[in-house]
Amino acid sequence: MTVALMWEARAVAGRGEELVSWARARAQELAPPPLRRETLRAPQDRVLVITWWDADHAADLPELPEPDGRLVTRAVHRWRFESVAVD
Repeated sequence: MTVALMWEARAVAGRGEELVSWARARAQELAPPPLRRETLRAPQDRVLVITWWDADHAADLPELPEPDGRLVTRAVHRWRFESVAVD
């Protein structure tokens, strides 16, 4: 089964690039590494990291931590999805 972990945070205004760099560095530290990892950005300095794993939905998997509270405007949002089918 494939599980996708989604991690989304919103940077303090003007610090989006810093949050992107922080998230990319932390994602590279995941051990064991995921099957795939992608970092995305959106307006309002939001950053999304998606990692894909060959694991069960409830598996204990490494996740990105919370950034320093001075870098983000709120707590990180996290979601976990499992693959249904390949379209």
